[in-house]
Amino acid sequence: MKTKSFYLPITLALLSLTSCKKQDTLRTMDTTYKPVILPANFTNSTHLTNPYALYTQGKKYIYQGQTAEGLERIEIERRVTTKLVNGINCIVVRDKVYKAAKLVEDTEDWYAQDNSGNVWYMGEYVTDYNPDGSIKDHKGSWEAGVDGAKPGYQMLANPKPGNAYRQEYAFNVAEDKAEVVEVGVTVTIPYGTFTNCIKIKELSDIIPNLLEYKFYAPGIGFIKTINVTDNEEVVLVAIE
Repeated sequence: MKTKSFYLPITLALLSLTSCKKQDTLRTMDTTYKPVILPANFTNSTHLTNPYALYTQGKKYIYQGQTAEGLERIEIERRVTTKLVNGINCIVVRDKVYKAAKLVEDTEDWYAQDNSGNVWYMGEYVTDYNPDGSIKDHKGSWEAGVDGAKPGYQMLANPKPGNAYRQEYAFNVAEDKAEVVEVGVTVTIPYGTFTNCIKIKELSDIIPNLLEYKFYAPGIGFIKTINVTDNEEVVLVAIE
């Protein structure tokens, strides 16, 4: 049985995307976005069963794409460890980004699945690197429950076209949002052809010109991204 408070987050997430307004160039915090996160609704939070966000233990997902800065390679792998965030036990997913064979970003993402099958994005710790391999900064890092940061959805349990939601909310740090554009999509990439995929549009309140489309396949998860802004694509090339 699902409690009334358990349904509240989706309602708030879907309705609050337009609530962050600008007055001239001044941005203000969205105080209406209040997802309710209760440990009682995350009783098996590290056991992900959402077919579009499985993050299977022991597998490394490798993506590649050509960018203006050279060949981009992304490696995503679930770690054995977990992390407690805002009272919720989360899986830890390591996301390493290489450009022209150099490591430029190494991030730990924290995800948890609720009892209805929604996968929540609970925070991330980002490490950016300089060309010489030294650490540049940790910009973009945030943690739900710290300094007013709030979690968002990584993947809905039952995504439908028109569903719009926040993926994260740390004011002026991380403000990505998404909208389900299409379901039942067939996607062909060098790694194979996938059916019943989901197409999701991603935007950012911090980067107004950013526009990406991401595709997720059942049983795998993320398989392709199209960065409309930069006219670049990154696709799944291997699972090891």
